[in-house]
Amino acid sequence: MWNANFVKVNMGNFMLFFAFYLLMPLLPLYLSETFHATKDVIGAVLSGYTVAALIARPFSGYIVDSFPRKQVLMVCFFLFFIFFAGYLAAGTLLLFGIIRTLHGAPFGALTVANSTVAIDVLPSSRRSEGIGFYGLSNNLAMAIGPTVAIYIYDYSGSFELLFWLSLIIAGLGCAVSATIRLKPRELNRPKQAISLDRFFLTIGWRLFMSMIAFGFSYGVLSTYLAIYSKDVLGITGGTGAFFLIQAAGLMMARFLGAKSLRSGRIVHNASMGMLVSLVGYAIFVLVPNSFGYYGAAILIGLGNGHMWPAYQNMFINLATHSQRGTANSTLLVSWDVGIGLGVVAGGVVAEHMGYAAAFWVALLVNLMGIIYYFVSARSHYVAHRLH
Repeated sequence: MWNANFVKVNMGNFMLFFAFYLLMPLLPLYLSETFHATKDVIGAVLSGYTVAALIARPFSGYIVDSFPRKQVLMVCFFLFFIFFAGYLAAGTLLLFGIIRTLHGAPFGALTVANSTVAIDVLPSSRRSEGIGFYGLSNNLAMAIGPTVAIYIYDYSGSFELLFWLSLIIAGLGCAVSATIRLKPRELNRPKQAISLDRFFLTIGWRLFMSMIAFGFSYGVLSTYLAIYSKDVLGITGGTGAFFLIQAAGLMMARFLGAKSLRSGRIVHNASMGMLVSLVGYAIFVLVPNSFGYYGAAILIGLGNGHMWPAYQNMFINLATHSQRGTANSTLLVSWDVGIGLGVVAGGVVAEHMGYAAAFWVALLVNLMGIIYYFVSARSHYVAHRLH
């Protein structure tokens, strides 16, 4: 499983997400201090990145399946890398907003291309397990990146240094990915009119709907956690620790679930993961103190760490070999849609009923997603899987 190409794919994935997470926690502060942007303007500028990534992903799945994957990967990675230079050159808020929004497109395409290449370089007998370990590179970047960024900024007070570091690290990731070797494959370029199934894995729509519910819950949690913990729970400075503990749970789950995935118990891992996450969300809501706060972090991390690679395997198993890119983009789009809906709905509920009510909504939507999975999505997957 740990062949040279798979190691390189993981290194590239770590570097692309590390470059991303180096900027993410401090961009609001940068926009506020440098351009004196208001809160609503900051939200609009930063949301453009997510919208562009969401739009790019369905098309990138089609492109990854229809053109040489190594070439697609390198074009996407180079564009992702070079856009970091734009942040250094942007002298106005409008220009920064345009660059930030456009940057989301190569990021969305790159995540699809890289995860598809990871599947290609894995031996078929170890694919399920390998997908689980591939996610570790994301988790490590998520755990380390924000912490390193805050430490560097506290030490140097320089946003420009962070922009340069992100540019350099993304460039290194691009260089590593350039050395990946892929076997030639037959390109999937159908002569008939392009159908919806080339952009969206239609057979996976039930899994898609359930994943939206899980993304919704996480969107509420990740967006409103800091202000809720400070204003409601009185926990100051604990947000970083929450995400660090959650990342530790994610990484633990990758190792704990590897044997189960290797033996083909994909449905079991998905089912167990979503139930553990549900318990985490319930504890977060029902035990509003430090014990519930940090206990929820480890459980949500463990749950998502089991569920995510299992879901990715399920999407891949519903697709033909020529639809791997489409399967990956469909999974990522479902998560993005859920996150976006959670951010919007959570903000509306919090505005009118308070943050505690927003997290109750997150818990209930998560429960609805689980019920739908067990009633419909799971049996549909078992009946239609190809691999």
